[in-house]
Amino acid sequence: MAEVVVYSSPFCPYCVRAKRLLTNKGVSFEDIDIMSFPARRDEMVARAEGRTTVPQILIDGRPVGGCDELHALDRAGKLDALLGIG
Repeated sequence: MAEVVVYSSPFCPYCVRAKRLLTNKGVSFEDIDIMSFPARRDEMVARAEGRTTVPQILIDGRPVGGCDELHALDRAGKLDALLGIG
C-alpha cells in the first residue's frame, strides 16, 4: 500500500471529503493539521510544488493536488492503482 500524506485544517470541508474517500477505501494516511502545526505549512508548500491551499495530498511522495483532483483520479479509475489497492 502507498504512503499517503494529507495536509489539512480542521474546518475545511474539502479536507473532510478527501479524508473520507481515503478512509472509505481502507487507506491509512498521515494527517498533518497545519492549523495546529503552522510551521509545517512551508513544508507543505515545498512538497506540493508551490500549492498553498488545503488539502494537499501526496501519494508515495508525489503531489496529486487537493480534494477535487483526488476525486477525479477516483472517477477515472486511476486512484486505486496509485494507492496500491484493489
